[in-house]
Amino acid sequence: MANRAEANGWAGLVLYGAIRDSVALAGIRVGVQALGAIPCKSGKAGRGAVDVPVSFGGVTFTPGDILHADQDGVVLLPTS
Repeated sequence: MANRAEANGWAGLVLYGAIRDSVALAGIRVGVQALGAIPCKSGKAGRGAVDVPVSFGGVTFTPGDILHADQDGVVLLPTS
């Protein structure tokens, strides 16, 4: 996912879950924020959706919103 994000020119990913391969992720130009790291591969549950609102952690992220993230957390700047 992170390699595809980098190829598409994305600045980063915010995940409500754990990541794996954290050392490899540190070497790419896409910022990744997650709840933690885990050595296990995840299961797949379908293809997903594009340009739809996503809610987690008590926040709804809408396409076009601006996010700023660093090691201290994530700030959402809604465009609507």
